[in-house]
Amino acid sequence: MRRHEDNRGSIVRTALARLPLVDQLPYPVSAMACSDIRTTAMKTTAKSGTAKRLPVAASAPAVEAVFNAYPKPVKARLLALRRLIFDTAKTTKGVGALEETLKWGQPSYLTAETKSGSTIRIDQVKAEAGQYAVYFHCQTNLVETFRELYPELRYEGNRAILLGAEDKVPEAELRHCVALALTYHLGKRKNGAK
Repeated sequence: MRRHEDNRGSIVRTALARLPLVDQLPYPVSAMACSDIRTTAMKTTAKSGTAKRLPVAASAPAVEAVFNAYPKPVKARLLALRRLIFDTAKTTKGVGALEETLKWGQPSYLTAETKSGSTIRIDQVKAEAGQYAVYFHCQTNLVETFRELYPELRYEGNRAILLGAEDKVPEAELRHCVALALTYHLGKRKNGAK
């Protein structure tokens, strides 16, 4: 039994050692936020005995590797889009902390804490050089709503907003679309409660 407890301690130390320092993160984060992430990792591991779900920063090496593989112009735009998603989450009521992970090999953002929204993914468009996209769950009405609100944007079916690395970023429109996605389930709960 003692050996098993030592193993858990090792898991905690390993998980914490992998968390990047504030200045190593590819997006701005306060020292307090990193402290919170480390505390969350310890609490999660201590409660369950194993690290079932590591915090956002724990997945940073895998996500960072994906970002580093993108061509420079697309990488810069995707990193800016990543910041926009985190900033929007921070300023949108009811969203809570985001979990950053990889889904289908794409950087993905989930509202795991509050379950308020639908997953958002970002990636380059492989069929078109210099293009990137914000992907949404195709079985929601999100893209349909975005089309009505912003007909000037380019879309791919009912799942993505398409952007060009050389084009001006429609920041206000993207912030609104991201906020709608991050609160998608909140809207459904309100409508269902009526």
